[in-house]
Formats: sequence, C-alpha cells, structure tokens
Amino acid sequence: MPALSKETAPTVADFGKALGQGGDLAGYTAEFVTIRESHSLADVLKGLPGDSCQCPHWGYMLTGQITVSYGDHQETYKAGDAYYMPPGHVPTAVAGSEFLQFSPTDELAVTLAAIQANAAALQSS
Repeated sequence: MPALSKETAPTVADFGKALGQGGDLAGYTAEFVTIRESHSLADVLKGLPGDSCQCPHWGYMLTGQITVSYGDHQETYKAGDAYYMPPGHVPTAVAGSEFLQFSPTDELAVTLAAIQANAAALQSS
C-alpha cells in the first residue's frame, strides 16, 4: 500500500501563508498543510462556480482551527476533528493550524489552477 509523510512527501508547495507537503495516493492527493498566517481563500477562489472551492476534501485537524463558509452556513473544525468539506466552500484558517487533507487529485488540480492564477493577478495589481 502506498504511504507518505511530511518527510517523504514528493511535492512541497510553499504559498507563503501556507505550506503543503503531499503526494498522490491512488488518485487522491494527501497533503499535510501548515498555516503560517491567518487567511481566507475567498480572493483566490474568485471565478470558480459560486466563487468557492468545488473540490471535496476529507481531513483531520492536528492543531488550530479552520472556519468554512458555505452559502447558507459556516462550520468550524478544531484540533482533533475529522471533517468533510463538500463542494461550494470557502475556508479561512488560523495561523498555527496544521491538518492532513485528502482530495480527488483531478478535481484539486482545477481548483489549484484557479488559485494560482488569482494569486498571480493579486500580486501584480
């Protein structure tokens, strides 16, 4: 069975405010995420349907807190919580949070492309 850890993760993505260390596990991306600065993804999700993430995620909060906004409500995940984020969410994470998240790799790629394009546009403006 394939496995990975922070130390063996083949992909390291440094977004400044967050660090992701992960890789593919049979069509799912497993990612250890460390939040360095409190932030929302609202600005970088613009242009996706509903201006929200359309990729489902399953995860486990190791430390800290994430608040996830949906069209009609919010959910907060804290250290020790396992969670599921269905499509149509906008997360806000608190500095010092760490979590392990699993996402369908193909769907995640669409979201990451939008995030990267929006982040580049925000930096150049």
